[in-house]
Parts: sequence; C-alpha cells; structure tokens
Amino acid sequence: MSPAEHPLSAAIKPLVTAIGAQLVPAAEAGPEDIVLDWDGAPAVAVRLPGLGTALDRLLADAERQYGVLADLNREDKQRVVRTLEQRGAFTVRHGVETVAAALGVSRFTVYNYLNREQRG
Repeated sequence: MSPAEHPLSAAIKPLVTAIGAQLVPAAEAGPEDIVLDWDGAPAVAVRLPGLGTALDRLLADAERQYGVLADLNREDKQRVVRTLEQRGAFTVRHGVETVAAALGVSRFTVYNYLNREQRG
C-alpha cells in the first residue's frame, strides 16, 4: 500500500502539510525520517523539512491566516509579528529583514513591534 493510500496518511496529512514535511513509503525511509507504525508494522515515514525553509513556511502560514501581509493594517501586522516571534521566526538569520519585507515595513518598525510586546 502506498503512503497516500494508507489510512494513517490521511489522518496525519494536515499536520504534515502544516509543518512542510513530506510523506514517504516506510521502506524508503532514511535515518533522518520518522517511521510511523500501524498495527505493529511500519506504515509510512515522515520526512521533516530543512531549517532553511522554516521562515518561508511561517510567512506562508501567516498569509493563509491573515491575508496578504503587506496589505494588513498596523494592528494585524503587530499580531503577525507577535505570532512569528512565538514561533521562532526571529531566531533565523535575517528573520527581521525578511519579515519586514513581507509586511512592507522597515526593520525598525518590526523591532518596534517586538519591543512593544516585551514592554506590554
């Protein structure tokens, strides 16, 4: 049975998609993959994404939730920054610059939003 046909795959597909992972046949799993068992036998493996795409995924998630980021009002942009901070977006190299560009604001504005949260 292919990974796409297995009932476990259908159950975890929303999670796998949300984290940017990929389903692969259990027989093709590498040492970095997570093999999931079903009724005591390997059913499917999950291949986690690399860190290099993490910020892009976080921004895409924010855009799905809020709409076009650059078109948001100030309050919603602050919410996006707060959410991204909670999810670790600013620990990624050039995170502030990348988020600022996506929001259509300056780095200074993103830092102000971050400082506002720390004071509040």
